[in-house]
Amino acid sequence: MTEFVLIAFALIAGLLMTRLFRKMGLNFPDVTVFLITGLLIGPYGLGRLGIDGLGFATMESVARVDFISKAALGFIAFSIGNEFKLSQLQGTGRQATIIGILQALAAMVITDAVLVGVHFLAPDKLSLPAAITMGAIATATAPAATLMVVRQYKAHGRLTSLLLPIVALDDAVGLVLFAVSFGIAQALVSSSVSLVAVLVNPMVEIAASLILGSVMGAVLTKLEELFFSNTNRLSLSIAFVLLTIALATIEFEVGEVTVRFSSLLVCMMLGTALCNLCPRSGDIMKRSETWTAPLNALFFIISGAELELGVFSDLFVVAIGVLYIAARSIGKYFGARESAKISGCDKSTVRYLGFTLLPQAGVALGMCNQAVSLGSADGRLIKNIILFAVLVYELAGPSITRWALTCSGDIQETPEVKKSHERFSTPKNHGAY
Repeated sequence: MTEFVLIAFALIAGLLMTRLFRKMGLNFPDVTVFLITGLLIGPYGLGRLGIDGLGFATMESVARVDFISKAALGFIAFSIGNEFKLSQLQGTGRQATIIGILQALAAMVITDAVLVGVHFLAPDKLSLPAAITMGAIATATAPAATLMVVRQYKAHGRLTSLLLPIVALDDAVGLVLFAVSFGIAQALVSSSVSLVAVLVNPMVEIAASLILGSVMGAVLTKLEELFFSNTNRLSLSIAFVLLTIALATIEFEVGEVTVRFSSLLVCMMLGTALCNLCPRSGDIMKRSETWTAPLNALFFIISGAELELGVFSDLFVVAIGVLYIAARSIGKYFGARESAKISGCDKSTVRYLGFTLLPQAGVALGMCNQAVSLGSADGRLIKNIILFAVLVYELAGPSITRWALTCSGDIQETPEVKKSHERFSTPKNHGAY
């Protein structure tokens, strides 16, 4: 019962906050408003009253509705998979692949260089395994925030057509780089190197995820042919996404190899297979976007409630967090800019693409949770630093993404938005002083 009250209260509060922000002339993307709402009704805000249902009283309360976040991420990945239509990738596939790989590598290399430098200056504060692990986490980009901004402002153009495939590919590249770096970090801690953990397991995870998603997509396409009602087809698609999310949690051992799945990659591949195999996929995706709107809103509100404001109490965490944010941002921006030049993108894409890759959340937090196994001290330090970075990135990232897409011409602002911008940024003429 309490879970339903929490979900209802969170959604109503988030929607009302979007209206309040508009009334105040604050033209933030809805993603940012939902995150702020989560902070306000979370354990560090309204939850301090201790009334579960009137906000989230504890982190345990947030965890009880975490299934909403998992479902939302699955549907977001499913939607992004639709960007991998073979007919559309003929013009952008090569560019997206080059940029997706190089910008992730640049973010990791620069973040590694900065944090390893801090380790040598203060080895008692930041260990080498922790520095290497955070460098790998820097590769991850948040697909959810990017997709929400693109949908809200109906972004369309050369930059947007490249952005979503790059964000999707970024997660696959990030998983491999994290697995390799984390394997090296574990080897440094235990003084033993496992080639299976460093090289084999990450490749098996990606291959298994792509195979499972492809199979589920092919089965869904066949079953869609049995129905003639659009409503039934939508219901079947929703059921398959939920089933795919559940199957992606399976993990088992084959000798020394651990076979696990990435729910993001599996759901992306489900969407990719459907859009390439099913002639009715376009209509199904459009209807799915409408159905999942409240689910996505809840995802960001819950994400805001999950953010640990307590990390600000440790000045060292804040300092390393600032360095991490600066290094990762530089890596993402210049990595995207230079790789866009190499792949022959237009000037607008070269200039603004890097800004759209800054948001970071779900994938990074998943990597962070895995990094906790490094040890109590290192694991806790990594988690606090990444939580600090996620807080900053998720609050500022969507607005930066919207600004970049607007500057590139992919977002055509409505008169109402322009009026809001003028009210917010143009000083009034009060005459002579």
